[in-house]
Amino acid sequence: MCFRHNLLIIGPRRGPTPEITNNRTVTIIVPAAKDSVFNFLASIENLPVWATEFCEGIKQDGNHYKVITSTGELFFRIESDRKTGVVDMFVGPMLDQMGIFPCRVIAMPTGPTAVSFTFFQAPDMPGEVYDQQFKSLLVELDGLKRRFGSK
Repeated sequence: MCFRHNLLIIGPRRGPTPEITNNRTVTIIVPAAKDSVFNFLASIENLPVWATEFCEGIKQDGNHYKVITSTGELFFRIESDRKTGVVDMFVGPMLDQMGIFPCRVIAMPTGPTAVSFTFFQAPDMPGEVYDQQFKSLLVELDGLKRRFGSK
């Protein structure tokens, strides 16, 4: 997950709704229980543990969190629902300008857990930047697989 300054902003609408240029969803399978994976991803304190390409650290700013990145600080929050496995991550320069990074944690019938992440390309994000940030996401997911015992 590597958001720089080009974000798909979710917030008060100012003019026409921007079109999403591109999106990619990637799913990994980990040999761990859904609750374990969900609890790990839904906890903002774990972000620097697994999202090392994006997050150098986190800090609280009043009642909110900020993520420290190589390009500065961004507000960050997680909205999660244990029953559905949804872990929506929001990041942006201001609280009313948050891009969404949706994640879904799914228990598989045979025991392992599937984790899907969708990465959107903002309308003003150059294709090369999107591709590079998607590659960073893949690095993050390799780390998650190792964290939960996948090879």
